[in-house]
Amino acid sequence: MEINLEWYRVFYWTACTSSLTRAAERLHITQPAVSHTLKQLEMKLGGQLFVRTSRGVKLTTEGEVLFKYVEQAFSFVAAGEKKIGEMHQLQTGEINIGASDTLCKHYLLPYLEQYHEQYPEIRIRVTNRTTPETLSLLKEGKIDFGIVNLPAEDAKVEFRTSSVLQDCLVGGKRYAAKGGTALPLQQIHHYPLLMLESGGSTRHFIDTYASSFGVTLRPDFELGSIDLLVQFARSGFGLAFVIGNYVEKELAAGDLIEIPLVPAIPERQIGIATLRGVPLSAASARFLELLP
Repeated sequence: MEINLEWYRVFYWTACTSSLTRAAERLHITQPAVSHTLKQLEMKLGGQLFVRTSRGVKLTTEGEVLFKYVEQAFSFVAAGEKKIGEMHQLQTGEINIGASDTLCKHYLLPYLEQYHEQYPEIRIRVTNRTTPETLSLLKEGKIDFGIVNLPAEDAKVEFRTSSVLQDCLVGGKRYAAKGGTALPLQQIHHYPLLMLESGGSTRHFIDTYASSFGVTLRPDFELGSIDLLVQFARSGFGLAFVIGNYVEKELAAGDLIEIPLVPAIPERQIGIATLRGVPLSAASARFLELLP
């Protein structure tokens, strides 16, 4: 059934003021317009809603029943408007973010802490997935935006570049003698190799880099995170491709040794992925303003 909300707005204010004249003033229309609207509503519902009195108008029994529901409906509308206002002022709401474990820990966490301190009433949900999985969640509407490793492409997604990443090859202390000595990429098969599992953007990037120079990488260990690669490399299991930005402390302490590759691994970037043409909530937009 089609509902004419304007009719019910006239009904509501007439009932609240008990006067056609005062309802007209409140609604900024003429009194005849109020009378005409009420007659249309009464015809639609099949019964009289008001009776005239010496002081104005009074609800009939049917009108009182209707008013209880209309009053509740308008209360819900007012509550909705208030809630939207609070969301715009970041007094309530939530954001849903997709990011890998590594990006969450090494890139996202400081900004999450800053945002939570400024807007403690905003609920934050983070779903940890690989870049391809994060993009799928974004297109399914399950997250508001994603933090991903670039390069990545999708016609439905808009990417904004953020911080620069530099991948590197590292080994444990047993490789200290090779620190600073360039290793030709074609000779990497002489060493046990540690890499991330297939399916993620970082693994794809490293595989593509190697294959562009005619080298196929065959890892001895495939692990699920950069942190595990670091632990295994420190323990002497072999050489690992890691993100240099995230192992600066280990490199400075000598727990990991960087082994330069020839040709060098190119830089890449972190990307902020949003659905093309879809506006962000006030809470999400404010968070993205914090990101570089």
